[in-house]
Amino acid sequence: MKTKALGKDGPQVSIICFGAWPIGGGLGSVPEEQGIAAVHAALDVGMTFIDTAEGYQTSESALGKALKGRRHEAFLATKLSGSDHSVAHMNAAIDNSLLELGTDHIDLYQLHSAQPQWSIADTMAGLMRLREQGKIRYIGVSNFSPEQTKEAMEFGPIHSSQPLYNMLWRDSEDDVLPFCLDNGVGVITHSVLCKGMLAGRHKPGHQFASDDERTRFNFFQGDYFQQIYDVVKGLGQWADDQGRDIAQLAIAWTLANPAVTSAIVGAKSAEQVQKNSRAADWKLTESDLQELDLIQGGFRLVWIKD
Repeated sequence: MKTKALGKDGPQVSIICFGAWPIGGGLGSVPEEQGIAAVHAALDVGMTFIDTAEGYQTSESALGKALKGRRHEAFLATKLSGSDHSVAHMNAAIDNSLLELGTDHIDLYQLHSAQPQWSIADTMAGLMRLREQGKIRYIGVSNFSPEQTKEAMEFGPIHSSQPLYNMLWRDSEDDVLPFCLDNGVGVITHSVLCKGMLAGRHKPGHQFASDDERTRFNFFQGDYFQQIYDVVKGLGQWADDQGRDIAQLAIAWTLANPAVTSAIVGAKSAEQVQKNSRAADWKLTESDLQELDLIQGGFRLVWIKD
C-alpha cells in the first residue's frame, strides 16, 4: 500500500489507517478473535498505520493481543482521552496504554481533544518529557481547531491533526485542512465512512444494538436517515458504475484532498479490511469529483450526538 509522510519531515505511514474503535466495541460488541483477525488482515494488506485511544473501551487490549509478535510491522497511534490532561493523569495513561498494547513505545501519541481548563504549555511539556523518555515518538492532536493547533505548536512539534472529515461532513475543508497543508501538519481524517453511513449497509428503520453508539446519532434516525440514505444511494450507484463500492468511494474521495495524509477507516472483520484496502489504488479525477458533487447536490450533514 502507498505511504505518505506524516507532516513535515515525518515518518511514512500507510494512506489508509486501520481504525480500532469498532473492534473495541464502540459500534457493538465484536468477538475478540474476529477483531484480532481484522488487525492481522490490515497488516497483511499493508495497512500498517493503526489508530486507537485509551478511551476506546477494549480496543487497546485487543490490539495488544493482535500485535503480539507483529508489533514491529505497525506504526501505532493512541490518544490521551478524557478531560484530565494533568501531568499525573498523562503519566498514568501512557503507562496503561503501553501495558494494554504490549509495547515499550507509542509511535504517535495524540491529545484526543482540546481541554482549555489545562494549560497547553504544561500539557505539551509533559508530552515532550514522554518523548525524551522514549515512551512516545511523535505528537499529534485530534479534533483541534487551527487556533488550538497553532497554540500547541508554540511548545513543541505537532506532526498530525485528526479532524472529522468525510463526503457528508466537510466543515474541515474551511479551516483545519488548509491550516495543516500550509503548516506542514499531517492530516489523519476520522469517521471517513461516517460511522457506516457511507458503507451503505444500513437502511432507514435499522435498529442498532443498545451498545452501539449509533443509537445516539441524529443521522441514523427518522426522516433524516431517509434523506441522507437517498443521497448515499446516488453516490453508491456511481461507485457501482465504476466497478467499486460506496465504502471504497468514500475512502478514495477523502484521499483525493491534497491535505490528507491518511484516512482512518474502522473495520470489524478481515473481510471489511480487505474490501476497504482496495480504495488505496483508486485515484479520483477532477472530473470524477465534479460529478460526485453534482450527485450530492450540495447536501451536507448536520451531526448531532444526543
